[in-house]
Amino acid sequence: MDQGVLIQIGNDAMLRVVYLSAPLLIAALAMGVLVSIIQAATQIQEQTLSFIPKLLAIAVALAAFGPWMLQTLINYTVDLYLAIPLYLG
Repeated sequence: MDQGVLIQIGNDAMLRVVYLSAPLLIAALAMGVLVSIIQAATQIQEQTLSFIPKLLAIAVALAAFGPWMLQTLINYTVDLYLAIPLYLG
Protein backbone atom coordinates (compact mmCIF):
# COMPACT_ATOMS: atom_id res chain seq x y z
CA MET A 1 0.00 0.00 0.00
CA ASP A 2 1.58 3.25 -1.08
CA GLN A 3 1.00 6.81 0.04
CA GLY A 4 -1.32 7.62 -2.84
CA VAL A 5 -3.80 4.97 -1.75
CA LEU A 6 -3.75 6.20 1.84
CA ILE A 7 -4.27 9.78 0.71
CA GLN A 8 -7.19 8.68 -1.49
CA ILE A 9 -8.82 6.76 1.40
CA GLY A 10 -8.39 9.74 3.72
CA ASN A 11 -9.72 12.13 1.09
CA ASP A 12 -12.80 9.95 0.51
CA ALA A 13 -13.41 9.68 4.26
CA MET A 14 -13.19 13.45 4.77
CA LEU A 15 -15.50 14.07 1.81
CA ARG A 16 -18.06 11.65 3.27
CA VAL A 17 -17.87 13.46 6.62
CA VAL A 18 -18.66 16.74 4.86
CA TYR A 19 -21.58 15.17 2.97
CA LEU A 20 -22.98 13.50 6.08
CA SER A 21 -22.72 16.57 8.31
CA ALA A 22 -24.02 19.08 5.76
CA PRO A 23 -27.80 18.52 6.22
CA LEU A 24 -27.60 18.87 10.00
CA LEU A 25 -25.36 21.93 9.84
CA ILE A 26 -27.55 23.62 7.23
CA ALA A 27 -30.68 22.96 9.31
CA ALA A 28 -29.05 24.42 12.42
CA LEU A 29 -27.78 27.42 10.46
CA ALA A 30 -31.18 28.14 8.92
CA MET A 31 -32.95 27.88 12.26
CA GLY A 32 -30.31 30.08 13.90
CA VAL A 33 -30.76 32.78 11.27
CA LEU A 34 -34.54 32.59 11.59
CA VAL A 35 -34.44 32.88 15.38
CA SER A 36 -31.94 35.76 15.11
CA ILE A 37 -34.26 37.64 12.76
CA ILE A 38 -37.18 37.10 15.14
CA GLN A 39 -35.06 38.22 18.10
CA ALA A 40 -33.96 41.34 16.24
CA ALA A 41 -37.53 42.18 15.24
CA THR A 42 -38.96 41.69 18.74
CA GLN A 43 -35.87 42.96 20.60
CA ILE A 44 -35.79 39.88 22.80
CA GLN A 45 -32.11 39.27 23.45
CA GLU A 46 -32.19 35.99 25.36
CA GLN A 47 -29.14 33.83 24.61
CA THR A 48 -30.82 30.52 25.38
CA LEU A 49 -33.85 31.15 23.17
CA SER A 50 -32.21 29.75 20.04
CA PHE A 51 -31.12 26.44 21.62
CA ILE A 52 -34.46 24.58 21.58
CA PRO A 53 -35.45 25.56 18.00
CA LYS A 54 -32.00 24.52 16.75
CA LEU A 55 -32.30 21.22 18.59
CA LEU A 56 -35.71 20.59 17.05
CA ALA A 57 -34.45 21.52 13.58
CA ILE A 58 -31.55 19.09 13.94
CA ALA A 59 -33.95 16.36 15.11
CA VAL A 60 -36.21 16.95 12.08
CA ALA A 61 -33.23 16.97 9.72
CA LEU A 62 -31.91 13.78 11.29
CA ALA A 63 -35.31 12.12 10.88
CA ALA A 64 -35.51 13.26 7.26
CA PHE A 65 -31.91 12.59 6.20
CA GLY A 66 -31.04 9.81 8.66
CA PRO A 67 -31.77 6.89 6.33
CA TRP A 68 -29.73 8.48 3.55
CA MET A 69 -26.88 9.21 5.94
CA LEU A 70 -26.89 5.66 7.27
CA GLN A 71 -27.01 4.14 3.78
CA THR A 72 -24.14 6.36 2.64
CA LEU A 73 -22.04 5.31 5.62
CA ILE A 74 -22.85 1.63 5.12
CA ASN A 75 -21.99 1.81 1.41
CA TYR A 76 -18.67 3.50 2.17
CA THR A 77 -17.79 0.91 4.80
CA VAL A 78 -18.70 -2.02 2.54
CA ASP A 79 -16.72 -0.53 -0.35
CA LEU A 80 -13.75 0.00 1.93
CA TYR A 81 -13.84 -3.59 3.21
CA LEU A 82 -14.27 -5.02 -0.28
CA ALA A 83 -11.29 -3.02 -1.53
CA ILE A 84 -8.88 -4.35 1.11
CA PRO A 85 -7.48 -7.06 -1.20
CA LEU A 86 -6.90 -4.44 -3.91
CA TYR A 87 -5.11 -2.16 -1.48
CA LEU A 88 -2.85 -4.90 -0.14
CA GLY A 89 -1.85 -6.49 -3.39
